[in-house]
Amino acid sequence: MSTFLTEDFLLKNDFAKKLYHDYAKKLPIIDYHNHLSPQQIAEDTHFENITQVWLAGDHYKWRAMRAFGIDEKYITGKASDKEKFLKWAEVVPFTIRNPLFHWTHLELKAYFGIEELLSPKNAEEIYEKTSKMLQQDTHTANGLLKLMNVESLCTTDDPTDSLEHHIAIQKDASKVNAFPTFRPDKSFAVEDVKSYNSYLSKLEKASNIIIHNYSNLLEALENRVTFFNDNGCKLSDHGLGQLYHFETEKYNIASIFDKVKASKDLKEDEVAFFKAKTMIALGKIYHKKGWTMQLHLGAIRNNNKRLLEKLGPDTGFDSIGDYSQAEALSGFLNTLDSTNQLTKTIVYNLNSADNDVFATMVGNFNDGTIKGKIQFGAAWWFLDQKDGMEKQIDTLSNQGLLSNFVGMLTDSRSFLSFTRHEYFRRILCNVIGTDVENGELPNDEAFLGKIVSDICYYNAKNYFNFK
Repeated sequence: MSTFLTEDFLLKNDFAKKLYHDYAKKLPIIDYHNHLSPQQIAEDTHFENITQVWLAGDHYKWRAMRAFGIDEKYITGKASDKEKFLKWAEVVPFTIRNPLFHWTHLELKAYFGIEELLSPKNAEEIYEKTSKMLQQDTHTANGLLKLMNVESLCTTDDPTDSLEHHIAIQKDASKVNAFPTFRPDKSFAVEDVKSYNSYLSKLEKASNIIIHNYSNLLEALENRVTFFNDNGCKLSDHGLGQLYHFETEKYNIASIFDKVKASKDLKEDEVAFFKAKTMIALGKIYHKKGWTMQLHLGAIRNNNKRLLEKLGPDTGFDSIGDYSQAEALSGFLNTLDSTNQLTKTIVYNLNSADNDVFATMVGNFNDGTIKGKIQFGAAWWFLDQKDGMEKQIDTLSNQGLLSNFVGMLTDSRSFLSFTRHEYFRRILCNVIGTDVENGELPNDEAFLGKIVSDICYYNAKNYFNFK
């Protein structure tokens, strides 16, 4: 089979092609949320083979392989890297209409110039070719980022992280700009008392603050926010099924913390109250620093308990949840806004059924002080595919201002994932181009080209103000 990835892939009309090739394609990338390893960037890692840079940690591919009946030995098990790649190649032809089919071939083309469709027939040849290219200086960790014109990126980092690798990156002008993101989810994960107390010990060590009580906890977290801020951090991030909100002080937060410190299990409502109060406290700290707060809402994690026990978390057993989101999201944002302490915020939705709920909710808290202050975030995780991106673009257009949107991100652990920006840019240009062709938007290339350029790059550059 010959490649289907022509230069006009996904671009269905001449105006869409003009927008993409002249206004979107060549812009730098600002990837403000991913899970790349800062150590690999700092050390400019040479990956030994394509499996290490492409399959390791990629739960999208792992899920597809399991669905196809591939033994775990070839997924997260002890098979050789080459054996794992060959098994993945068996699956790829049968991923048609799954985003993995598009992503796989976009990545092979963009990073390695390979336009053949991956299959068992050419898998060994492609494995050897790509592994050889990965030994070149053009294909190190930083080389791969530069191939895609990545200007700046933000990793995802626990408050206890030393940031040593980020500090090293910032001292080396040859490295791509990589900034930390403050991800404090473990600081309020009190549903597991034993794990939480173990985490507090790490936080004490990192902050050099003994955490006797709840006030000490907030002091330690603010200490780490300041440390992150001093080392280039401009964003926080939270991965939550849902937010919680309480109209009254139903519990005493200090007493709940004391109970946890005493290794006593909490009631479900006490856990929710603790999370709610701590998120509010963190939101106020972020506002003080002028950070952007990210809220990733809607995942239901670790569904397969048997395989969680065997393989651990983040191995491909999470899915979309059906939480009730509106009231708690409203209460959370309103609590911070009521004291004028709501910082710039991006809210990401994982359940497309809630798109309009999220898009209209964020519009309630845009107060005219900052352009696009509260954002309905990019389609993410299970939704960062063609249909999901189009729905997010349509919902944002219907309920807010698409022109203010800060654009796409990878949310990935792979250095080969940056073609998702290309994918998004092509989809965006096709959506707008189709509207022009249908007579629903003016045939004004300069005007619409500027909006496309803003969404793909300039809005993020101005919103985050990375140096």
